[in-house]
Amino acid sequence: MPRAHTAIWRDPALPQVESRRACHSRACYKPHSHPTFSIGAVDVGHSRFEGAGKGQERLGPGTLVMVPAHRVHACNPDPGQAWSYQMLHVDAGWLDALREEAGLAGYGSAEPARICREPGVYRQFTALNTLLFSQATPAEKQAALVAFLCDIDVRAYAPLTPAPSLAAPTLHRLLATIEAQGPSHLSLDALAQEADLGRYQLIRAFRAATGFTPHAYLLNARVNRGRQLLGEGHPLAQVAYQLGFADQSHFQRVFKAHVGVTPGQYRQG
Repeated sequence: MPRAHTAIWRDPALPQVESRRACHSRACYKPHSHPTFSIGAVDVGHSRFEGAGKGQERLGPGTLVMVPAHRVHACNPDPGQAWSYQMLHVDAGWLDALREEAGLAGYGSAEPARICREPGVYRQFTALNTLLFSQATPAEKQAALVAFLCDIDVRAYAPLTPAPSLAAPTLHRLLATIEAQGPSHLSLDALAQEADLGRYQLIRAFRAATGFTPHAYLLNARVNRGRQLLGEGHPLAQVAYQLGFADQSHFQRVFKAHVGVTPGQYRQG
């Protein structure tokens, strides 16, 4: 029988968010509430959820629940069974300020919990949580958090208006700023200020113009430059340093995620 285990992620650089992963858990919870906005996801098994205003609902793998702050709820595995789940907690004040900045103020704040069974949203949430537990930079994690939280509000509540357009001079200026930064130093706040947009509106506008978020664009550009340098025979440690990665292992993880092989395998091949 698989052993139950739980992992909790926190980072003093991102005090507004905390995440948990629980595997093969049989723990049960009485009805309770959190001072945070919470998102739970069922990975394996089934659970019984109360708090969505529809009595008790059975949740299967790939289902998300989004619980406003102070909303009483309970989520427990089927009787006698284990389940695996993820749980994200976001500071309610920080989220309210983000929603106001993005033009989404008031959405979801006074409603029952929401249940989402869309596979794409589950995949996005899992990718976000994987990023939070990784060695990615706090700036990259915050940008992904901003994008995901606002995306789910837009999907649930707000008719999707066209993304703001970036004038060619503004886009070129942003690209130059991004490409001049190391992955550890790129600031979503600074880019938004340079474009005179909110953080989420910048992400939407930049995605519409390039197909990437700003952080994803930078990592993709760094990987392409890394392929060139490795192909020229430069040592791996030198390439990682030249491209601005915090350490060699971070570069290796990013490179493999983009290319499918490690930098060493790419250079040998």
